[in-house]
Amino acid sequence: MTTKKAESSVAKNLGNIAPAKGSNIKIKRLGRGIGSGLGKTSAHGGKGQTARAGGGIRAGFEGGQMPLYRRLPKRGFTNLFANRFNTINVSDLNRFEAGARIDREVLLKAGLIPSGSLPVKLLGNGKLEKKLTVLVNKASASAKQAVEKLGGNVEEK
Repeated sequence: MTTKKAESSVAKNLGNIAPAKGSNIKIKRLGRGIGSGLGKTSAHGGKGQTARAGGGIRAGFEGGQMPLYRRLPKRGFTNLFANRFNTINVSDLNRFEAGARIDREVLLKAGLIPSGSLPVKLLGNGKLEKKLTVLVNKASASAKQAVEKLGGNVEEK
């Protein structure tokens, strides 16, 4: 419970509140005369397109010269409908203990896949030396064969 005396002292000091030291940055005041160093053209240089409000040239514009992005040859394309996967080889699974159940979270925690959002595909490169249960979105036929040969199994979801 506050007293009237405490409330009145707070009210008197509200006008003296200042921001923390260093938190306010002094703005650059333009157009305040030639002597200020920021007068006349007000840091906009000479005349023309770049001196105007809203003016300027777009990124990549080279003054009418053929821009670099148009001079360089273009190769290939990006298929917007391609199915992208985090890929992992069966040889990478040797770091886990025998009989372990390996899913996306385990692979992500071990640093074997970069993204937790993309589906995981198991590929058959390398040699597997342990019996494992692998839970992935897709697996190649050679990867399934390598895991099942040692008594493990591949579950596709």
